Amino acid sequence: MKIAVIGLGYVGLSNAVLLAQHNDVIAVDIDPVRVDQVNAKRSPVDDADLGQYLAQKPLRLTATCDAMVACKDADFIIIATPSNYDAEANAFDTTQVESAIEVALAGSDKATIVIKSTVPVGFVARISALLDTDRIVFSPEFLREGFALHDNLHPTRIVIGARSDAAKVFAGLLQQGAIKQDIPTLFTDPSEAEAVKLFSNTYLAMRIAFFNELDSYAISHGIDSQQIITGVGYDPRIGNHYNNPSFGYGGYCLPKDAKQLRANYDQVPQNLIGAIVDANVTRKAFVAAKILERAPKVVGIYRLAMKAGSDNFRESSVRDVMAHLLSAGIKMVVYEPGLTCDWFEGADVVADFATFAALADVIVANRIDPQLADVMDKVFSRDLFGTG
Repeated sequence: MKIAVIGLGYVGLSNAVLLAQHNDVIAVDIDPVRVDQVNAKRSPVDDADLGQYLAQKPLRLTATCDAMVACKDADFIIIATPSNYDAEANAFDTTQVESAIEVALAGSDKATIVIKSTVPVGFVARISALLDTDRIVFSPEFLREGFALHDNLHPTRIVIGARSDAAKVFAGLLQQGAIKQDIPTLFTDPSEAEAVKLFSNTYLAMRIAFFNELDSYAISHGIDSQQIITGVGYDPRIGNHYNNPSFGYGGYCLPKDAKQLRANYDQVPQNLIGAIVDANVTRKAFVAAKILERAPKVVGIYRLAMKAGSDNFRESSVRDVMAHLLSAGIKMVVYEPGLTCDWFEGADVVADFATFAALADVIVANRIDPQLADVMDKVFSRDLFGTG
């Protein structure tokens, strides 16, 4: 097959690499630096498996900034452009997705267009009617940041929002590239597939919010959160996964997907979905208040990313905690190797860890790292189990 992939972030690149094991893939991005890195067999995103496959595997993959060239003669065109949440519009901003669809339709009169970007429920039905086409399919991604290719090689499930022959062929291509065998595969209508994505991520956000609120209760009453969580998790219906307290859920998907799902409920009675969004706001304010109780002169922010092995600061709960501390007049310093500036959101950036640790009275860390071992007496964290 000939496949074009528009967008070279985690989703686009992991799909391009997966499919390029057995197909001719041309990946497209507006950033020439990313394009050059892929053509040089280097990963532009922080993902160990992507780096290894690009460097060592005989992939049939090239990259370009010219979407029309990539789409010409393609059998499938995958769209993996960003769909950030627009707070003012109370909905995903699907501008880039829609632009990519128009390019794909103009570039090929036969290709099936597979949307991998997250979109609101009803998007495919609406855009298909608007553009008078039956070639658009939605297939949600269930990837962890930093493990995008691994999760495509070992998928929990494949969901295709169409029942056409082309949809079945595309599912077969994903199965062909995977290492895992006997992958649960579901063919649905488009809106149902869109809903699967939003409800899946909102459930994960709910689980994080639940254990964070359990932790807030334990802190407030002077009891041991870890003991409670361990006991709760022994119930096999609950389990011991996704139960490690944090400053709040964040990252590329969970915050925006939960907000979008809430927006999709605008005409439907609900309490829980809105509470999941609100709980995350409350948790970050609670964490900041507990830090302030230590009366620090200087707070050190250890890493802006949500977890180890991540280079993503977007929607990081740490940044919202920083905003609370800044509004309280607290001086802050940041240690984040991914930053090259001297100043970040009201805080000095310190490149040397020893200097950073010496300056801070309290070191705030969403996740504990071995580098903190010698300064644990200064550390404020709710990382009880050392998991992501």
